[in-house]
Amino acid sequence: MSKINVVIWNEFRHERNEEGCRAVYPEGIHGCIRNFLKVNEDLEITLAALDDPCQGLPDELLEKTDVLIWWGHMAHGEVSDELVEKIRQRVYAGKTGLIVLHSGHHSKVFKQVVGTTGNLSWGRDQKEVVWNLMPSHPIAAGIPEHFTLDLEELYCEPFYIPQPDALVFGSWYEDGFIFRSGVCFLRGLGKVFYFQPGHEFDRSFYNPYVQRIIKNAVYWVKPADVGYTVPEGAPNVTFKVTDEFN
Repeated sequence: MSKINVVIWNEFRHERNEEGCRAVYPEGIHGCIRNFLKVNEDLEITLAALDDPCQGLPDELLEKTDVLIWWGHMAHGEVSDELVEKIRQRVYAGKTGLIVLHSGHHSKVFKQVVGTTGNLSWGRDQKEVVWNLMPSHPIAAGIPEHFTLDLEELYCEPFYIPQPDALVFGSWYEDGFIFRSGVCFLRGLGKVFYFQPGHEFDRSFYNPYVQRIIKNAVYWVKPADVGYTVPEGAPNVTFKVTDEFN
């Protein structure tokens, strides 16, 4: 059986430096995600962190990465532009699928791959109801009409992203705000899924529906078996990302 190579990339700063986060995720956020993905025997999982050699993604690892899961928050600016460009090229060529979680909306990777500022509004941790807006989508398989997260960081509109190719999940918060919390983008031959839950001090990654959504997303974003490849020397498109909405 051919395995899907999944790399879970995490800054791994909060867990090492903040006891409150470490208490929730003693193995790191990436370790928690690994633990619920590894039960699927067709997934080969590697953990990567910002302070690892080559920022966790040396060429030999990146070149065999089918799916990259990205969680970042406090050190977006430390990720090298060279690495971001390598990831973008792989996504556009259909070689690596990308899943971006929670505060990764402001990561260089998400902004460059999708072409956005990633800006949004946010507020206090509170109850979040996640609504399944597109139950026929593969990422929504096995997910009910809605489910509740008892405590999650408020992310709310306006969310400055391009029009998604699919709006799979939308969230309502107890303060009355709404957010496009699960969105898909097609970029070149590649696929991107952004999913909002995953604040470092909350337990969203232990929720069975959150886990199921991330699992489903792995299989949706993985490279397709296409009948052609991007020719060598083909022109590349680079987005200029600004903070004009700040």
